[in-house]
Amino acid sequence: MPQPATLLRQLFDVAVAAASPARCMPAPLSRLSDRKYIVVGAGKAAAAMAHEVSNRFPDKTRGMVIVPYGHAVDCGIDVVEASHPVPNEAGVAASRRLFDMVSDLSADDHVICLISGGGSSLLTLPAAGLTLADKQAVTTALLACGAPIEDINCVRKHLSAIKGGRLAAACVPASLTTLAISDVPGDDLSVIGSGPTVTDTSTAAEAMEVLERYDIHPPATVVRHLLLGQDDAEPLPPSDVHVVATAADALRTAQHLAESQGVETLMLGDVTGDARQLAEWHATLALRIAAGDGPVTPPCLILSGGETTVKVEGDGRGGRNSEYALQLMISVADHPAIAALACDTDGIDGSGDNAGCIVLPNSLQRCRDIGLDVVAAQAANDSYQLFAALDGLVVTGPTLTNVNDFRAILVGEQL
Repeated sequence: MPQPATLLRQLFDVAVAAASPARCMPAPLSRLSDRKYIVVGAGKAAAAMAHEVSNRFPDKTRGMVIVPYGHAVDCGIDVVEASHPVPNEAGVAASRRLFDMVSDLSADDHVICLISGGGSSLLTLPAAGLTLADKQAVTTALLACGAPIEDINCVRKHLSAIKGGRLAAACVPASLTTLAISDVPGDDLSVIGSGPTVTDTSTAAEAMEVLERYDIHPPATVVRHLLLGQDDAEPLPPSDVHVVATAADALRTAQHLAESQGVETLMLGDVTGDARQLAEWHATLALRIAAGDGPVTPPCLILSGGETTVKVEGDGRGGRNSEYALQLMISVADHPAIAALACDTDGIDGSGDNAGCIVLPNSLQRCRDIGLDVVAAQAANDSYQLFAALDGLVVTGPTLTNVNDFRAILVGEQL
């Protein structure tokens, strides 16, 4: 078996590759007829997905996709970069242009919509009566309060003129095919990218309840808009919608690699919840396994995906995976048989430039040796700086895909 850090990084790399557009797009594209297409979309993988469409149908595509800054690739159609996760004016202008592009089509036209994680903030077209500043204020509050993505996107849809099925409505009477890379637990199409081509079953009243539950006080224009409840979606005509890559695909690929190395796998699948609480639970499980009292025996791997949340209370730098890794490091307390990796498959963990972090059996002791205050770092939500000092950051750059978090805990007899 390779060294723990080497194996953990290999597992992450193959998981990301399994969800890459180059890997997941050819099969669904092979089922489409050879004709001209209008290609639109948004998300971290949108340009790479569009590249695969253009390769499949050379000289037969036109359109535009919106990606976060740093995620553009040459894909045969226009690519516009905008801000993520808080929207900006570039996103509004691009979304308006994209919306207009599909708003005057005929029944002879066919639209391919490419959606992936990040699409919610990039498809930014405020509903009538709302402003970009309104959406920025609400988005910032939602991201800091620890709300799960389902709640965040419920609100986003009801403040938008393009999300929650409204893009699909604009495409009528053209034919529409949606290809999505899922970054949400359960792969709910109405949540991925806030479901721009899927009928929205949530209501403005539910969006208002989300804001109240997390004690968010939005601008008065937002309250008035939601209380009126006039934007609840109408059912959409049937369309062709496919999820082409999921967290399960990535996890299974990592499992196969681990088992080829003689490492048994305990697959937890998609899990959600507070990052620190989840890390404590996983640490307890790993310690039990190391003690010979678990559901599997060492050497083994605990694998999980999904998306955790963090309630931001400090002004440090980090993300949900580094928060998880820091708590795991504290909880396993340098057990000699436990190492772990927690990364976001998009290559960017929160406010850092890293995908996530690696925890080794001596990480906590190294913090003490170089004078790092672990408790203070955690209180300040400053996990990035701590792992940077440990040389424990995993840096990949944008991966051009996103099936959310990847967590692997390796338990050996002694690492």
